[in-house]
Amino acid sequence: MDSTPPPSSASPFDMVSSALGQYMPVDGPAAAAGSAGPQGDDAARPDVSDNPPPADQEQILGAVDLDRDLRITRWNLDAPVFAGVEAVAGSPFVGLLPPSDVPTVTRRLRQVLETGEPHVARVQRLRRGDGSELVVSMSILAAAAPHEGLTVSLIAMARRLHLYAAETAIGTSLDIGETAQSLAESLLAWGDVTAVDLDFAVWTGEAVTEQPQGRLRLRRAALVPDRAWPDGYVTPGDDLPGDASRLLSQAIRRDDAAQAIVIPDREAIERVLGSARLVRALTPGDQAAAVACIPLVLDGEPPVVLGVAEVWRRADRPFADSELFDLQELVVRTSHHVDLARQHQREHTQVLALQRRLLPRSAGDTIQTASVYQPATPDSAGVGGDWVNSFPLPDGRTALVVGDVVGHGLGAAATMGQLSMEARALLSAGLTPDEVLEHLDETVSLLDDVESGLAAGYSALGSTCCIAVYDPVSHHVEVASAGHLPPVLVPPDGPAGPVAIRPHPGLGAEFALREPYDVHAFCAPPGSLLALYTDGLVEDPALSIDEGIDRLTDAVSSVHPWDALEQAAQRVVSAVAPTRRRDDVTLLIARMIGYRKEDTTTWRLAARGDAAARARTLVSELLGRWGTREHIRDSVLLVVDELVANAVRFAGGPITVRLIRTGHGLLCEVGDTGNGRPRLGPGGLLDDAGRGLHVVHGLTTRWGVRWTDTGKVVWASFER
Repeated sequence: MDSTPPPSSASPFDMVSSALGQYMPVDGPAAAAGSAGPQGDDAARPDVSDNPPPADQEQILGAVDLDRDLRITRWNLDAPVFAGVEAVAGSPFVGLLPPSDVPTVTRRLRQVLETGEPHVARVQRLRRGDGSELVVSMSILAAAAPHEGLTVSLIAMARRLHLYAAETAIGTSLDIGETAQSLAESLLAWGDVTAVDLDFAVWTGEAVTEQPQGRLRLRRAALVPDRAWPDGYVTPGDDLPGDASRLLSQAIRRDDAAQAIVIPDREAIERVLGSARLVRALTPGDQAAAVACIPLVLDGEPPVVLGVAEVWRRADRPFADSELFDLQELVVRTSHHVDLARQHQREHTQVLALQRRLLPRSAGDTIQTASVYQPATPDSAGVGGDWVNSFPLPDGRTALVVGDVVGHGLGAAATMGQLSMEARALLSAGLTPDEVLEHLDETVSLLDDVESGLAAGYSALGSTCCIAVYDPVSHHVEVASAGHLPPVLVPPDGPAGPVAIRPHPGLGAEFALREPYDVHAFCAPPGSLLALYTDGLVEDPALSIDEGIDRLTDAVSSVHPWDALEQAAQRVVSAVAPTRRRDDVTLLIARMIGYRKEDTTTWRLAARGDAAARARTLVSELLGRWGTREHIRDSVLLVVDELVANAVRFAGGPITVRLIRTGHGLLCEVGDTGNGRPRLGPGGLLDDAGRGLHVVHGLTTRWGVRWTDTGKVVWASFER
């Protein structure tokens, strides 16, 4: 064996061996032949006489070096506790493991070998030559240069240390599946197969505040080791049969108190389960002869059962009383971790429900949309900051909105929902994109006012938003942005790139920084693609933000006109999104369609007394050519007459009349230069003012007003 390298190039193996040498007498087991521990060069051995171990010092440390083929090259298992663990040079390391653990440990060894990232403190069993097993805490580290391969450090687990390490491992995740898996892996030190079955309410995050009535409804959350299981056996994600759930709940909840139970042999298991179907569902194989069922109990008045942990053993390994005590102690210690994961799951479910509520559903007949949302992490801590929405406006246009709320989690999701709904309401009411952003800016400022009591430790200052409104008749898009990255436009013929909008601070900026929001208008002919996104899609530590936007432009430009937009959006995200995400990824792609020329006509009329009659004549001729039914034509003519007459009377200036044939009906628009808002008043029989709007209200499906740079447009829609 090679001698120990100098301290300046010490490998993890050498450091572990050096630490072990402090507790080894020079003539002790460390000098045994075949061990590659701290032996070799005596000058490299610590002077153990300067640091004598305490008389009751428990020697629990060991190390094994592996080559890239996962074969043992040297080892130091000289502590007495490792007696019987037979390491042999050139043999596979997994030969020290129980056969059922080989696939999982091999996968983790190769993962550390490929990534270099250590895997720390896995509770593991080692086989001794006499068939008994030793429980250890196993850490896997990449060997330090110039060595290649791995160093596996082993700490023999004393009872208290094992409980502490297991509880620490179980509490590292808020994911309910990972928490259950960690518990099952820790319990494997006491058995051959372990499973964790949780009440369905725990899986869904429902409130668990009192003892459930009747039987538990159990779903398998974890099962170890990872191997092929018999047909019919319940595996993770499966619901236990109703009879099995009932039997388990009755067994552990005797006299309304949750208790651990042990079924000592195969004959008793078959007698208790009562049917071959239940035996196949709950028994992990013919060798399983005894099982301990330990309830996961949440402390309270009264206590609440969250589920059941099951530990299975072979016939030659009956459960000792001390082992049952340890099992119950570990499960009791970790039940609160399961409940924390349940609460986290509940928040996660609420946040995702809100996200799904805001995702685009239908953008109308004049535009196609597709969206992708991917949180930075799979738990609720990484959900809630980004949002997209697209929706048809009542006047026939379509709104596309994307926003990025500062932070993540439930607080960010609540703010996101408020801003999204407010933007939709204001746009539907006819406000322009810049006016909507002014209102959102004020909302964020109010939400951050700590004196109002609404902030509760969460600040949305600096949130961003971009709003685009598409007119399917003129094929123009108006965009306004509050601190958001520019949309990417890909026209059917012409250069693609980001839209040139003027930068503006995010929402809620201080008064001194506030400036009027600009509205940038551009043409998007039919077939154009417009991509709105959040910074998580294009921010990559290896690239500048401009390079990220260029990559997005190239990816969107590769979308073929006949590609399905949903699949195309997924491909764009896969091609552009950073490999290691630090933020949510959000993308909204819109394909402009618009109205055909023959489906829309516009007239400009002088504001004279005969304008209403002239409008009726023009509209009647057009509706005749369109083959509109008589009762619809009569309603449209009455509404056009009232709206044009009101424009002449109250507004003046040139009047614009536009008629649009939509997929579901007709849309009539009358524009003027006035700035007064038409209102629907009480309209008594002798009150002439406002009676025309009552006619409009009664004959149309919807009507409303939107504002323009030169005045306003009153629109009215009719169903065919």
